[in-house]
Amino acid sequence: MFFDPLFIIMILPPMFLAMWAQSQVKGNYVKYSKLLSRRGMTGAQVAEELLSQNGIKDVKVEQVQGELTDHYDPRSKTIRLSQGIYGSTSVAALSIAAHEAGHAVQHDTRYAPLSLRSAILPVASIGSNAGIWLFMIGIMLAAFAGSPFAEQMMLAGIVLFSAAVAFQLITLPVEFDASKRAISMLEEYNFLDESEIKPAKAVLRAAALTYVAAAAIAMAHLLRFILIFAGRRND
Repeated sequence: MFFDPLFIIMILPPMFLAMWAQSQVKGNYVKYSKLLSRRGMTGAQVAEELLSQNGIKDVKVEQVQGELTDHYDPRSKTIRLSQGIYGSTSVAALSIAAHEAGHAVQHDTRYAPLSLRSAILPVASIGSNAGIWLFMIGIMLAAFAGSPFAEQMMLAGIVLFSAAVAFQLITLPVEFDASKRAISMLEEYNFLDESEIKPAKAVLRAAALTYVAAAAIAMAHLLRFILIFAGRRND
């Protein structure tokens, strides 16, 4: 189950992609955190100004602990920026702050993929863990007890885990669109000049790779589960 050929063939490649993506995020963040924007605005100021420019008055900007823990919380309508982003004037900080502001704009304009992602989040949260456990229990029941419920447990695990995979796939257009909005707004409102846009794109492109890798890992696990289930049924 854990060290079979399917794991090596299907799971290890996207795992390596995820590790490479994380190194790209870290590398670009460190590199462009040293490049200070010429306008000298902080990440927090840029996020607040972008909200204002888009007529959004009910979203607040807060500082949060940690590194690269930046996110937009649609439930409390809060952009939370990490310590290295909130008060920094670097190109990296402005890019990330604008990305989170992009999510706030998506929420305000009822961007369909974001609404869909929020709708399936409860099921996906359960499925990401419960789905795997149900599938593993089904495998053990089939191997050691010959239980007639083994296949049902495996199938239930696959169905639940499919919700987690759907969440990861829907996340891709949400994140890509937020980055696209970020670059467009940074250019339109002149927060970054022409020479700073390319580094900003590099920061957001690297971040996007982590979501691609996460989706690839999730899909690989799901396909592996399906192949194992099909193999068991054909035995």
